[in-house]
Amino acid sequence: MILSASKRTDIPNYYSDWFFNRIKVGFLYVKNPMNANQISEINVSKDVVDCIVFWTKNPTPMLERLPEIDDYMYYFQYTITGYGKDVEPGLPDKKEVLIPTFIKLAEKIGKKRMIWRYDPILLNHKYDINYHLHAFEEIAKKLNGYTEKVVISFLDRYAKINANMNKLNVLDFTDEIMFEIAEKIAIIARKYDLTVETCAEKIVLQDFGIKKGSCIDKALIEELIGCELNVGNGVRSPGSACGCFANHDIGTPDSCRTGCTYCYATTHGKVNNCAKMYDPNSPLLCGVIGENAKITIRPVKSLKGKQIRLFE
Repeated sequence: MILSASKRTDIPNYYSDWFFNRIKVGFLYVKNPMNANQISEINVSKDVVDCIVFWTKNPTPMLERLPEIDDYMYYFQYTITGYGKDVEPGLPDKKEVLIPTFIKLAEKIGKKRMIWRYDPILLNHKYDINYHLHAFEEIAKKLNGYTEKVVISFLDRYAKINANMNKLNVLDFTDEIMFEIAEKIAIIARKYDLTVETCAEKIVLQDFGIKKGSCIDKALIEELIGCELNVGNGVRSPGSACGCFANHDIGTPDSCRTGCTYCYATTHGKVNNCAKMYDPNSPLLCGVIGENAKITIRPVKSLKGKQIRLFE
């Protein structure tokens, strides 16, 4: 089983105490985002968890506690962009805090397990193409030697974030604009020994050396654990551009306190109420178990297959 922690919220930043507690206990609860009365109990013992994928913009609270998960394989999807407080209001200074934290984490676990995300890319009169290219290169220069891969994506105008995007006067993308950005980002990335992949993008950018990525990456996980994984790809609906390997996400929507204007997993008016229900000792992240709730044990198992041998 692959754990995603989490595309729905920043567990390393805000809920790492809960996460480490649940690892010690060996199970946790996850509500169905579509039906709060449907709760799954998930075994998170080392016997069934093959890899954990952390998604974060600030993993500082985890740095000194990593030895507690030495029995698990994991890697980080770590987002660092060039946006200011008007877009990402809840983050500390990137030059002073977030980039040094990325480097410290890479020194602890190795650059292969550190995936830099520069996404989503949005355009307006402040954050134009030249701004992004400058910001991308400045970050790439500082992260040189501490990661091997960067993931990019272009903003999707979900209905949920339209009001925020209108306030920022965000511009729509054309294929030509995406091609221009991709080509120039690829040139910069090569200067710093980075491969570039896209996240959930239907546009084809292979002519620039950019391939469609899998954020929960079967090939990377197999390399890290030294075994094949015996299950198919895909977590989104047919026709989706998402290439992620099958996984179990353990986050709760509407619980991330960073306040990014482009976030489609958070309704900002609900965050405070959700955060008030956070109990680091509860099996459930940011929630209560209602009287009509039904808790079902989700069947999970290790997906490890044949050991991968070099020179086979």
